[in-house]
Parts: sequence; structure tokens; C-alpha cells
Amino acid sequence: MFDILQSFYRIALELTVLFIGVSFLINLFQGLIPYKKIEAILENSPSYISALFAVLFAFITPFCSCSTIPIVVNLLRNHVRFSIVMIFLFASPVLDLTILTLMTYLLGWKVSVIYTLTTTFLSILIGFSLHALGFESQLKNVYVEHTSQSPEKKFDLRFAVKETFSLMRSVYPYLIIGAGIGAVIHGVVPADWIAQYLGGDTWWLVPIAAIIGIPLYIRLSTMIPISHMLMAKGMALGPMMALMISSAGASLPEITLLHSIFKKKLVVAFIVSVLSMSSISGLLFYFI
Repeated sequence: MFDILQSFYRIALELTVLFIGVSFLINLFQGLIPYKKIEAILENSPSYISALFAVLFAFITPFCSCSTIPIVVNLLRNHVRFSIVMIFLFASPVLDLTILTLMTYLLGWKVSVIYTLTTTFLSILIGFSLHALGFESQLKNVYVEHTSQSPEKKFDLRFAVKETFSLMRSVYPYLIIGAGIGAVIHGVVPADWIAQYLGGDTWWLVPIAAIIGIPLYIRLSTMIPISHMLMAKGMALGPMMALMISSAGASLPEITLLHSIFKKKLVVAFIVSVLSMSSISGLLFYFI
């Protein structure tokens, strides 16, 4: 029980600091971000250029799945195309140059290259697929139609604080609920159990690992050394990659936060998309 409470306080504190920090910085620098120019470039560029731009943006924003949400909200408020925002949403938690360097060191450059190409391709495919299937209608209007106006000053501390607390009032209950659920599951699912039951070399372990990964709430920076340890204990590479991508790409705290900006169908589509991305990636590593 003590471990669960300790995990809850750690997760809640980490999420609170990250969420407030990211939200504040975005609102503080909002006057410096030429959203109109970015929107024009994205709208007038071919689709593949816009998609690559979103992936590049994901590479240079080293945030976990939860701290990506404020950026997603801000992009939607500034009417950046839905498909491009979705590409960023899926790519940002799983692509990071620092983490990929660590992955190369621990798991080898071939694993790192395949991982990067696979997650990039699937993020782009999912983003365009959600748009083509009409999921843009599943955004909650309160976040899309109410566009925040940039302050006249380039740095307006009062504006940044006001907007940050306004966002926190809307989503903080979701964050705390998700942190509590994540802490409970994190405390009752030991790593040794995962290694024992996912250590075989059969394909059906890949989707199981993907499903297990979502409620664990493990950031990619934490998951990579854990994956090295689990593989040393006998866990196969395919299930390990599925577990890594699903735990980094989605988490219970993030899913509860998404409920504040997505309608139920889009939340379900997000979960299914992360499971698909992690399962396909894991199966690719399995067959290779």
C-alpha cells in the first residue's frame, strides 16, 4: 500500500510539474510563435511535407505522452490541420533524439533505425487515416472553437499564468484520476512477472504485451533501460518493442486527459491506434 501511495505521489507530482511547466511556457512564448505562418505552410504544402514537418516537431519536443497534450490543445486552438496534429500526438512520445541515442547504445543501431522508421511511418499513416475516417468531428468544441488570442506583448506573464490555470482547472481532475489508477496498476504488476510470461518466442505475445503496456505509465526514457533488463531476463524483442511503444505512446493519465478534449469515439480510436502501432512494430521485430 505504501508503495502504491508513493508511486501515486511521484506520478501526480511529475505530471503536475510537467503539465504546468509546458502549459506556462507555451502561453508565455505564444506571442513569438507565428501560428498563421505555420498554418499557411502546412495548408499550402503537399501532404507528405506537412507530415514530415509534424514528425520533425515531434523529434524536437522531448515530452512524455501527458505533457504533449497542452501542445495538442494549442495547435487545435490555432486551427492547425487535424491530421497533422494527430501525427504529432502519436509521434511525439515515441520519437526523441536523446532517447534514440540511448536505444542505440543499449539495443544496437539496427533496432534503433527500424524503430524510428516504423513509428514514423505508422504515426503518419494513423494521422491521415483518422482524418479520412472523419474523426475530426469527435473533437470537443470547447477546445477548438474557443481560440485564445495571443497577447500584444511578446512576453506577458499575467496572460501566461491566467491561461495556464484556466487549462489546469479543466483537466487537472482527469490528471489526478489517471495518476491514481496508473499508480495502483504500476504497484501490482511486477517486472519479473512480465519477463516470465512474455519471455517466449511466439507471435501472439506481441499484442498481449501491447495491451499490458498501456496502463503501466512508463515514459520512454524509463522504458529503455527497463527493456534492456527484461530482455536480459529472457523477454523476446518483439513483445518488448510492443510493450515499449504502447507504454510510451499511451497511458491511463493521458487517456483520462484526452477525455477533456476528445469525444468518446476518438478516445477509443486513439487507444486502438496505439495498440495497432505497438503490435505492428512488435510483429515486425518478431519476423525480422
